[in-house]
Amino acid sequence: MNLPPSVAIAGIGTDIVRVDRVQGVFQRQGLKFAQRILGDQEYAVFQRRHQRDPNRGMRYLATRFAAKEAFSKAIGLGMHAPMSWRLMQALNAPGGRPVVRLDGALAHWYAARYGAAHISLSDESDTAMAFVVIEPLPNTDSTFHDTQP
Repeated sequence: MNLPPSVAIAGIGTDIVRVDRVQGVFQRQGLKFAQRILGDQEYAVFQRRHQRDPNRGMRYLATRFAAKEAFSKAIGLGMHAPMSWRLMQALNAPGGRPVVRLDGALAHWYAARYGAAHISLSDESDTAMAFVVIEPLPNTDSTFHDTQP
């Protein structure tokens, strides 16, 4: 059975985090923690949300932390170079859909190995989660070998 490349999966990753753990680190380290974890565009959104409602800001920080962890698992690196907290951003497209943006060495490394990245984020008052699906590069063998007759 041949599957179209859009169906093939090169990697998946998921992460769930308790918001109070992220908040605890933020209380100890302050903005330095957010600046270490968030890319420039994420940090600007975080500042706006945190100023309006600190709880909403913490949920945003927690979802982005989970997004980076899930992405690092999906690409199989964990938090090892070229994966870096600030080089992967989970941003929102017009309309609100979350999208992955990569920068620097991570963007170059990823482009040579993978196709599209899809991300889903969710949060409640006490937890945040992220799920990432990575497609293979276009034109790679996406043949599914069915062992059933």
